Amino acid sequence: MAVHAAHRCMYLHRLVTACKSIQTHSRNRDVFEKLMIPCNRTFLTASVRSNENDEQSKDSLKLTPKQTQKQDLLLRRKRPLSPLERISSLLPHDVLSPEVMHLREQEQHEEDPQRCDPGTVTDGGDLETHSGHEVGEEAKAAAFHHGEGHVYPSLLGESLLTFGELLIAEHRKKRRVEFRKMFQLQKGALLQSSWGTIKHDDIVGQQAGKFLKTGRGAPIFFRRASLEDYVLYMKRGPAIAYPKDAANMLLMMDVTEGDCVLESGSGSGAMSLFLSRAVGSRGSVLSIEVRQDHHRRSVKNYERWRTSWALRRGQEWPNNVEFLNADLSTASSLLAGRGFHSVALDLIDPHLVLPTVLPHLHPGAVCAIYLANITQVIDLLEGLRCSALPVLCERIIEVPVRQWLVAPALQKDGQYCTRKALNLGEDTSSEEESSDGTDGEAPFEPAFGNVPYIARPHPEQMSHTAFLVKLRKLVR
Repeated sequence: MAVHAAHRCMYLHRLVTACKSIQTHSRNRDVFEKLMIPCNRTFLTASVRSNENDEQSKDSLKLTPKQTQKQDLLLRRKRPLSPLERISSLLPHDVLSPEVMHLREQEQHEEDPQRCDPGTVTDGGDLETHSGHEVGEEAKAAAFHHGEGHVYPSLLGESLLTFGELLIAEHRKKRRVEFRKMFQLQKGALLQSSWGTIKHDDIVGQQAGKFLKTGRGAPIFFRRASLEDYVLYMKRGPAIAYPKDAANMLLMMDVTEGDCVLESGSGSGAMSLFLSRAVGSRGSVLSIEVRQDHHRRSVKNYERWRTSWALRRGQEWPNNVEFLNADLSTASSLLAGRGFHSVALDLIDPHLVLPTVLPHLHPGAVCAIYLANITQVIDLLEGLRCSALPVLCERIIEVPVRQWLVAPALQKDGQYCTRKALNLGEDTSSEEESSDGTDGEAPFEPAFGNVPYIARPHPEQMSHTAFLVKLRKLVR
C-alpha cells in the first residue's frame, strides 16, 4: 500500500503541473477524487483475483506449455486497471517522465508480448500459435483443408473422391503388396478383404493417396486407378496387350495426336484405350473384332473407363474409337475410301489380313503386330515371302521387364542396420559403451550414407508376354 501511495502522489503531482488552466485543473481533480473512492475496494478485488489466478496457474501445470501461455495471456488481459493507471492514460505522453514511460512499456510488454514480435501470428479458436509468415500461411491452408471436420481441395485442379470413380486399394506388409484390388465407388457398398471391411461412404470425400483403416485396424492405401492399372485389373475376355508391349507398339507406329489408326483384334479393349489416348480428340481409331463376345467386352471396358475419367477430371474422355464386329480379311468394304497413318494387329494369323490392310496404309507407315509365340512369327515371315507384299520387316523384339526390390537393411528388432567403421586400432570401448542402448535414450536416425541397402530381383516376375514385329510399307 505504501508503494501504491507513492505512485499516487507522483501521478497527482504530474497531473497538477500538466494543467494549463484552472478549469482543466478542476476537471482533473474531480476525476481524481471520484476514482479515489473505490480505491480500496479495487485493490481488494484485484488481490482476490490474483489469488484466483495463482490457483488457476497451478492447475494449468497439467496443460501443455502453449496452452499455459495462452491462458496466462487471457488472465492478464482480464485484470482491471487501477485508478492511477486510468489517470495516467488520460495524461499526454509529453508530460510523463522517462521513468513512468519505461514502467508503462514494461507493463504493456508483460500483458501482450506479441506486440513486440511482428512475425508472430495468433489465431483464435482451436489453432495453435505459429511464428513467421510462411508458417502462418500453412496454418491457414491447413485450417481451410480440414475446417469443421470436412476435407477440401487445397491444390489447383485437385478433386476429392466421388461415387463412380475407379480406385485401387492396397495393403502392404514388410514392403510387399499382400492385397490389391480395383473397385468402383458405389453408395452403400463395402470393400471386403481378409484384413477387414471399409464402407465406400467413408472413402467418398477423401483425398486420393490416403491410408484408411479397416474395422480390424489394418491400413489400406487408396489411390485413383491409372490407365495402366485399369488395363491390368479390368474384366477380360481374351488376353490383353500388356502396357509394356503397348508402349513399344506406340513407339514403333509413331502415333501422334490427330492420327487415324486401324486396329484389328479388339480383344478386351486394352490396345484400343492406349490408342485412344495417343491420337487425342482430333484423331480416330477404327477397332475391328471378329468375335461378338470379345467385341461386347471391349466396348464395355472402353465406356467404363470414359465414365470414370469424366468423374475424375470433370471433362469427357475423347469418344474417338469406333468398334466394329466383322472379319477384316473379308470385309474390305469397311476400309473403302479410308487411309491410315499406322496399323496395329493382334491376330493369330496376321499374314491373312495384310493383303486387305496394306492398300489403305500410308506409304512408309508402320504396321505393328502382336504375336504370342515364336511359331506365329515364323508363319508371318513365311506368309510375307510367299505373298511378296511390299513390306519390310525391320525388327522382331521381345520386351522383358525385371522388377527389383531395393530397401534398407533392417535388424530383427526393426531398427536400421548401420555400416561399421574401419577399425584402425583406436580405442572404441567408450563409443561401444555409449551406444549399447543402456542409457535409455530414444533411438536416433542414422546419418545419410550410413545405412546399407539390399537389392535383389523381385521373387514374382512377369515372364514372356509377346513378340513384337515391325513392318514398314514400301513403294515399288
